[in-house]
Parts: sequence; structure tokens; C-alpha cells
Amino acid sequence: MKYNFDEIIDRTNTACVKYDLRKLFFGNEEVIPMWVADMDFRTPDFIIRAIRERASHEILGYSIRPDSYFTSLIKWLQRRHHWEIEKEWVAFSPGIVPAVNMAVLAFSKRRDKIIIQPPVYFPFFDAVKKHGRKLVYNQLIMDNGRYRMDYENLEQVCRDGAKMLILSNPHNPGGNAWTATELKRMADICLKYNVLIVSDEIHSDLVNRGFKHTVLASLSPEIAAKTITMVAPSKTFNIAGMATASVIISDPELMKKYRKVLDALHIELGNVFGNVASEAAYTSGDEWLEQLLDYMEGNIQTLMEFVEKHLPQVKVIRPEATYMAWLDFGAGAMTDKQLRKFMIEKAGLGLNEGTQFGPGGEGYMRMNLACPRATLLKALEQMKTAFEQVS
Repeated sequence: MKYNFDEIIDRTNTACVKYDLRKLFFGNEEVIPMWVADMDFRTPDFIIRAIRERASHEILGYSIRPDSYFTSLIKWLQRRHHWEIEKEWVAFSPGIVPAVNMAVLAFSKRRDKIIIQPPVYFPFFDAVKKHGRKLVYNQLIMDNGRYRMDYENLEQVCRDGAKMLILSNPHNPGGNAWTATELKRMADICLKYNVLIVSDEIHSDLVNRGFKHTVLASLSPEIAAKTITMVAPSKTFNIAGMATASVIISDPELMKKYRKVLDALHIELGNVFGNVASEAAYTSGDEWLEQLLDYMEGNIQTLMEFVEKHLPQVKVIRPEATYMAWLDFGAGAMTDKQLRKFMIEKAGLGLNEGTQFGPGGEGYMRMNLACPRATLLKALEQMKTAFEQVS
């Protein structure tokens, strides 16, 4: 079946964060919203069919995750990422952000030091600070258009007593598909100082053509024993509203600690449609995903070519993974506050400010490319016109 990613779908007035909260976040409900990390493509037909089939049984009581749910995840990870896991390693979370927060609660104490690598997905900051832990930065280094880890600094902060590192793999917002070599060097430092790694791998399926995702825990049993891996179909298949994710832990003692927090919060059951949607995605999603990746490669190329030709003020950090582009406006004369105002009022665009992602985000903005190509081109033309008017 050929899927149509060029279709323009009106998402307004659907209680949609991305569109219906534009006035709240940008003061302007007319901006093209390219911020929240969901897609403007239809949720795949095989997922919708599975939800409708379940909804035809008109009792929506408490629900469990059947063996078929776990089998679909296990086979997906083996098929797509060559990672063999067992059912007993899989626990639930109503999303990756809740999972990161539960991991902080399960595996650290108040005032413990927890490392993050900014600029990075901004909910990581609150997951540390709002639970009374101490935030420690191991800032990434931009080197020739790609981020690299500062291993010397990482060893120092691990030596200084950090208990945990929260990893974005692939990296959001920089788009790195971290290589096995990069990840092993990082993990070896963490193992040396007994630092637990929480690996957010929600974008693992969205690795762009020519690149590869490496599951951190797949590198060795020793690394797996010190890694909490988090995955979900929500970004891949545009089902974030289903609030269903998996936390994969091979070490029984760590799993016991995680489940203790999960059980205390009474959120283990999840929701019936999230279970159904996830199983359908992992069972039937391969062909749809391949077509999506082809389309996203076209959007990335469209962005790169347009910027090179028409926007000398902008440098694109080419995404190896994710459907977001990290745009560097550092060559311009605007402050971050001025850049935000310019994008909203002059370009008519709603983007994520780079400063949201912490140190190193200054002068950057994140653009969501998961939209019909016509929408992307319209946004780029508006940006081009806005820059021409101030030049």
C-alpha cells in the first residue's frame, strides 16, 4: 500500500497541543506550528483499525497487556534493532517523560548528582531538579556540524560522585545517531564509576537514511546491567496521545526497584487503547515506517537545499535521526529573545527556542520537519521573506 504523506490535514479544534495552544505559547494562533514533536501525518490505518475493532466491544474496563503485546515489542526490537530481550525485562510507563521521572525516584536519593548532556530534551532538567536531585552538566561540543561528547569532562563529573546519567539516544535536539564507538566510550566511563545510565531511545526507529541506531544496552551484558532503556511507538507512529511506553531492564534488582515506584503510583495498568495501538504498530508497522523514512529524507533534503540557496543566515545541523532539524542562527545579529520575536511576528513560525534545551542552545531553534512538504516549503518561504525584509 502506498501511503500519502503529502495530505494536508486540519488539526485545529481537536484539543491538539501543537495547534490549539499556539495562542498560549506564541501569542499568535496563525503561526505555522513546527514545535511539538508529533507529526502532521495520519496515524497509520492498521492502528486505527485495531482501535476501532477493540472499541466495537463496548466495555472498556480494566485491561491487561496480553502475551501478544510483549511478543510484538520483542520481535520489533529484534527485527529493527537486532536486540534480543525477554518478556521479564519489560515494564510499563505512560510515556517516556514519566519513565525518566520514575527512574530518578527509583534509582537515586535526594541531593544525588545526576548528569545530563545539554543542549538536550528539556524535560530532563525538571526530572532531576523537581525531585530534589542535583543537576550536573556534561555539555556536548559542536564540532564541524555535529555534536560530540566531552569524555574528559564526563569522567570528571562521574569521579566527583554522580549516580546517574540521562542519555538522549538518538539525540534530541541535535539529531545525532550516536555510534557504537561513541556509546561504548561513554558507557565504559559510567561503568568505571558505577554510574547508572537511563537511555531515552524513543526516537530509535526514526533514524534517517545512511545512519544506524545503536541500542546502548545491546553493546554488552555488562553495559545492559547498568542501563535502563526506554522505548515507545508514540513518535514513530504518531500515537503520543495513547500514553504507552516500555521500560526495559535486564537486571532483576533494578527491575524490582523500578516496579516498586510504578506500583506505588498505581499506573501499571495503562490504558486499553494504548495497549492495542502499540501492539498493532509493532506487529504491522514496518512498511509504513519505511515509506515515512523515505518521505522524511525528502523533507531533510528540501530543507538543506533551500537553506543553502536562500538562507545564508542559517546553518542546518543535518539530523542523522529524529524528524527535527536543529537550526543555527548564530551568524545573525539577533539575541535569542529577538530571534523568537522575529520568527513569530515576521516569519509567522512557531519553533522551539534553543535556550529551552539548556546550555549550548543559544542561537539555535528546533524545527519539526514531520509535515507535508508543501507545509515545509511554505514555512521556508516565509522565513526567507522575513529575512529579506530586514536585510
